[in-house]
Amino acid sequence: MVGDVVYGAPLLPQIAVGVEYKRNLDGPIIAVLGAGDDSGIDYTLSATKLLLEHSLLVSAAARLTEGNQLGLLGFGSAAGRGYRVEFEGSLAYQLSRRAVIGAEYRSKPDNLGLGEDDWIDIFAAYALNENITLSAAYVDLGSIATFEDQRGGFLQAQIAF
Repeated sequence: MVGDVVYGAPLLPQIAVGVEYKRNLDGPIIAVLGAGDDSGIDYTLSATKLLLEHSLLVSAAARLTEGNQLGLLGFGSAAGRGYRVEFEGSLAYQLSRRAVIGAEYRSKPDNLGLGEDDWIDIFAAYALNENITLSAAYVDLGSIATFEDQRGGFLQAQIAF
């Protein structure tokens, strides 16, 4: 890891490299769908910076993956489709000491030819006090395993002591 999210050079973000192993426990099912394997490894390179003077958090990542629906439908394909570089990014703006709004985006490969869509969400959070936070989001996951229009709202209250 290099850099710092908050401190240090103003334009040098925190840069991280990651490796994530995933395994799907439904091997026979994902094989029928055309997945090449029931396990896989993702490699990531990410950069994150909090620009305090602008009340802005910016994060971007490149993910080398062959995961189908993030690995839920296995990895790669029997047709030989393998690793691809995908983009992930998020942006959050702090409206006040208690309120933040933002959006996230994640691209995904369509190794199985099922019309896998990229994911996007917009969110807002508000801290009522130091113990209670309310969050709301609209999420659009597109098509997942041929089920169209996977989108909806999310509402959460978090209480911490």
